[in-house]
Amino acid sequence: MKILFYNTYRTLVILFLVTFLFTCSPEPKTSQNELLALLVASEIANNTKTNCPSGNLPSGIPIAVTIVSANSNVSGFNDSSKAVNGICGGGELSGSLDVYALNLTGAGATLILSWGGKTVKNVTGLDFIVYENPFRVTESSDRYAFDPMVVQVSYDGTIYCGFDLSGFNPSAADSNKISSWPGFAGLRPVLYNMSSNPLSLEQLFTSKGNGFLLGGGDGFNIDDLITNASCDNTALTNIKTSGFKFIKMTSASAITNPNTGSGYVYPHSYNNGSDIDGVVAKSVE
Repeated sequence: MKILFYNTYRTLVILFLVTFLFTCSPEPKTSQNELLALLVASEIANNTKTNCPSGNLPSGIPIAVTIVSANSNVSGFNDSSKAVNGICGGGELSGSLDVYALNLTGAGATLILSWGGKTVKNVTGLDFIVYENPFRVTESSDRYAFDPMVVQVSYDGTIYCGFDLSGFNPSAADSNKISSWPGFAGLRPVLYNMSSNPLSLEQLFTSKGNGFLLGGGDGFNIDDLITNASCDNTALTNIKTSGFKFIKMTSASAITNPNTGSGYVYPHSYNNGSDIDGVVAKSVE
């Protein structure tokens, strides 16, 4: 899990800095202690993100609130309520811990949510945003630690339509670049945090260019849905006209790539798939 990788990395950095301060600094011990306190305080602030979630969902933000199906057995991160209790993004360079982690394959690799019987409408521009917990590797890098997922939606909970994944064809050298994963979710860092960075619905759907949004996450347009083996033209037209009630998110590694006959693979050293923070729709009724 990339959140464990991130925390391990930060812990090593903190330990190195603490060791350096106490062995190499010529400054008085009081100054060392002050610096150590700042480091610890910074670490705590980064991980807690002002205690998000607060327990109350923000008004006017249509967050998916109903768990339809969840079967993950990822130790420590298999509480599916974390996927519907609000968005607690960790920012550009860190991933949230308030997430529901999917398995890499099998039944636990899929999560299905809904809006409590409401329908996500097809409106102008992007219609919904999926929030995972990716983060940029370094401030100067264009590489990201992410767990891509495949997104599908359904009106009746039976027939699901998805997005075009045919642009996937990364080499080993660029497989952790966002541009290598068109049509997938779980790619862009989550900046929206209900406690420390509250944003309006309009702000969440405001573009920063190149597929990035003001609040982060990955946005999708119902008009971009395509037919597939399980979604014919009738089902597709119905969703584009009437909207959808259910959203299915599956770890990319559990979805067969028709070009290889195996799951979509990506560079990671984790033992689970996507870490889902939540989903926000632009308009529901």
